[in-house]
Amino acid sequence: MSERTCDHQDEIKDVPPLSKGCKQCIDAGDTWVHLRLCRTCGWVACCDESKNKHAKEHFYATGHSIVRSLEPGETWSWCYADEVFF
Repeated sequence: MSERTCDHQDEIKDVPPLSKGCKQCIDAGDTWVHLRLCRTCGWVACCDESKNKHAKEHFYATGHSIVRSLEPGETWSWCYADEVFF
């Protein structure tokens, strides 16, 4: 079995987080488990373990494939389109 790769790394930009939490959850008075940063536009949203899954929703709405963990000490990224960590 070959190792999966990400074909969307050219979408990555050096963008600052647009908020300190998941804006959609904050606006709804809801909570999240972990935060993800869109590496294309800086949108901050909750992870797939959160009940609202706003990061995945952002991917479906925009086509921005790559998110990075915003958790302390974590440096990994995930590509929704290719379903691969890097």
